[in-house]
Amino acid sequence: MFTTASVPASLPKDLFSAIENLKKELNAIVLAHYYQEPDIQDIADYIGDSLGLSQKAAATDAEVIVFAGVHFMAETAKILNPNKLVLLPDLEAGCSLADSCPPTEFAKFKTAHSDHIVVSYINCTAEIKAMSDIICTSSNAVKLVNQISPEQSIIFAPDRNLGRYVAAQTGRDLVLWQGSCIVHETFSEKKMLQLKMEHPNAEIVAHPECEEAILRHANYIGSTTALLKYVESSETEQFIVVTEPGIIHQMEKQVPHKLFIPAPPDANCQCNECPHMRLNTLEKLYLAMKNRTPEITLPKDIQQQALVPIQRMLTMSA
Repeated sequence: MFTTASVPASLPKDLFSAIENLKKELNAIVLAHYYQEPDIQDIADYIGDSLGLSQKAAATDAEVIVFAGVHFMAETAKILNPNKLVLLPDLEAGCSLADSCPPTEFAKFKTAHSDHIVVSYINCTAEIKAMSDIICTSSNAVKLVNQISPEQSIIFAPDRNLGRYVAAQTGRDLVLWQGSCIVHETFSEKKMLQLKMEHPNAEIVAHPECEEAILRHANYIGSTTALLKYVESSETEQFIVVTEPGIIHQMEKQVPHKLFIPAPPDANCQCNECPHMRLNTLEKLYLAMKNRTPEITLPKDIQQQALVPIQRMLTMSA
């Protein structure tokens, strides 16, 4: 957790107040993903998953959007708000899943399946979005695929695990790009089951980006927002949480009397934490707002092409 003692002399001692003042000065909104550190979640104006963040970015009347997340999320906000200043506290906050789908290689893949439409998970670069027909998130992927004609062949990119889950839920034969998330592939089935033996009354809740071996043990599978809503409404008092543990901060705030246990990675490390998400800090967020940089910029043609499938998602999700 952030402490004022750790703040360099050049920064305000009370970063929370300083950020609140900058919000007013800039007419800025701070959007944060559930996987951000607790201090950033606590200062954010809105916390959500990719769908909720996209919807909020599309609807905001703020002049400046400060995106506490990873690069593709800030890109999405810029695509939806081409004339607004979009800031990302650390430009190095990327995404292993987005990196696993290089645009040049994906273009060849798409050409090889020219009769397919492309449904791309929002965890991809703006270039991949520009090559897509529909963007989806983990919370709406099944709903969107179910709206596509059964006769229409579909490429699902870039996450193979989410793609397998969507295929199983919809009964569709999807052609999957073989990308994955380093965090959601790191969970150990063996260690998770050992935890279950130690906490026999706990339910396992998992994100659909997890591998099939993990999902088959889950009592509930859903997006980060869906997981949060489930643990709030469930009568169960203990949960093993199989996704990036940043979500646990919100779970503990919403239902503090319940126990949330982060699922362990296969290795003896903190590999269940997204190293990209955690590059953002409260200090970097303050400096980004103070200096109006780092700013997200995109070529206009990419913005315009990528906007179409994102708007299609928002319309189909309504």
